[in-house]
Amino acid sequence: GIGGTFQYGLQLSIINSPAEYIKSFIHETWLKRYGSSPSEEMITLMWSFVVSIYSIGGLLGSLSAGYLSVRFGRKKAMLFSNIPALLSATLMGLSRLCGSFEMIITGRLFSGVSGGLGLNIHLMYAGECAPRKLRGLIAITASTAIAVGKFVGFALGLREVLGVDALWPILMAANALPALIQLLTLPFFPDSPRYLLIDKKDKEGCI
Repeated sequence: GIGGTFQYGLQLSIINSPAEYIKSFIHETWLKRYGSSPSEEMITLMWSFVVSIYSIGGLLGSLSAGYLSVRFGRKKAMLFSNIPALLSATLMGLSRLCGSFEMIITGRLFSGVSGGLGLNIHLMYAGECAPRKLRGLIAITASTAIAVGKFVGFALGLREVLGVDALWPILMAANALPALIQLLTLPFFPDSPRYLLIDKKDKEGCI
């Protein structure tokens, strides 16, 4: 779940805390770049892009989840979802250093793709790997991971942790950690028996 629905929950809640800092960053960047202060409407528009583009990324990720999980298998598709997560963390983490609020928007798009993939493939992979007696319990891990992700996002956003002006780029790049943990641990997990049997015709591997 840490590289699946946890990412989705984390990104939903993590954006709330640094809102004012990001708006201030957009204002400063615009002023340096164009020599004039942007209007309140423009800052609101840019902030709306930062927040809402996550949903567009989520839609793209969800639409491609089915193809990737059949083409490469559930496990490899879950590993693939870490690529946009790490890309988004890099872009958002370096946005202030590079003086580009567009990097935050692009990073949010990539994190949406990662969340969309994880949200769909996590359920598929966990459900297909679970023994029959534990299938219901394992399916609940998806919603549990979302809740834990939201909680971690809110906790990291506290002023006592990363919710301050100097540290908001690190807060926005926090999704790199679960992505790295999954990249290091998931290769040791088995592939889905259903995928091996139905898609790969590998009866022996399935058993």
